[in-house]
Amino acid sequence: MSSSLGRLEDLPPQYVSGLRERNVVPLWPSLRDALPYDKPGRKTQPSLWRYSQLRPELMRAGLLAPIETAERRVLVLCNPGLGLDTLRATPTIYVGLQLILPGEVAPTHRHTPCAVRFVIEGDGGYTTVGGEKLPMVKGDLILTPSWLWHEHGHEGNAPVVWLDALDLPLIHGMEASYSVEGRAQPLTDPLNGSRLRYAQGGVVPYASLTPPRAAYPLMRYPWAAVKATLEGLAGVTPRGEPVHVAYVNPETGAECLPTLGFSALRLMPREPVVLPRRSASAVLHVVEGEGSAVIDSTGFSFSESDTIAVPTHAGVRLEAAGSAPTYVFMVDDAPLQRKIGIYQILEPGDAR
Repeated sequence: MSSSLGRLEDLPPQYVSGLRERNVVPLWPSLRDALPYDKPGRKTQPSLWRYSQLRPELMRAGLLAPIETAERRVLVLCNPGLGLDTLRATPTIYVGLQLILPGEVAPTHRHTPCAVRFVIEGDGGYTTVGGEKLPMVKGDLILTPSWLWHEHGHEGNAPVVWLDALDLPLIHGMEASYSVEGRAQPLTDPLNGSRLRYAQGGVVPYASLTPPRAAYPLMRYPWAAVKATLEGLAGVTPRGEPVHVAYVNPETGAECLPTLGFSALRLMPREPVVLPRRSASAVLHVVEGEGSAVIDSTGFSFSESDTIAVPTHAGVRLEAAGSAPTYVFMVDDAPLQRKIGIYQILEPGDAR
């Protein structure tokens, strides 16, 4: 392969204009943009969004945008390297902060992108997915898979805020992103029965052994159970290794959704954790605690409810501050990369 390629300026202007009139361009002048040597070209920047700065703006949105005109009251976290108008935290991950106020109902719809909700604050919120009413408690992960009916409501007395994460950039880029409005769902499972059926890892309802299995048997992953698992795992994990758990389908052990992966980390003060460099991009959200992060060569200090974007192929170093553990939720596009055969775990310094 040549490392010195011809430039567009080297070609006769009449030749180039003739090609463009036919909706054709030569590849070789831009080949290195499309296929760079050794490592991918990246526009995504390591970025930090501070919840303490965004929360007042979100509360103001509650005054400026009634739910009847907003449908979904969201402030989108946009990566500056990708452009504010593209609505992307990373090339494949959309992230937003959504607010619902007491008594409000965000109407029923369904859409082609996959989505999850990760609850940041408030009590009394709920999401109904396919007739199952899912309580929204701080730290809970709630799935709203592609094309399933869902709506949000609030029966409490204070604002409820959650983090939305969708594969919207991927689906929008395929020109396949759209939604359909629907009527309010009848409650077929008001008690969140799936959480009772799958309350213990390694134990499933006997009937689930007989196919066909539900594509999404568990829609709500309570933070209390995830945190307890992290605490237990910390007791058997060697010092310096990540205390890291994945959210999975309880019947198959596969990722919860086809394109996005979800996991959680426990960090300890004075015990920095270096995550494996991976080809996947990611978004980190601080559930509890505070600490510091170095993404490639960019350093951040973070606090509870802050959110951080991690580009593809980036080095990640995390450490808790203070005297208590810090807990971090992660969204990544590793499931998508695995499915199309490009996922890699990279050695430090290896970008191939």
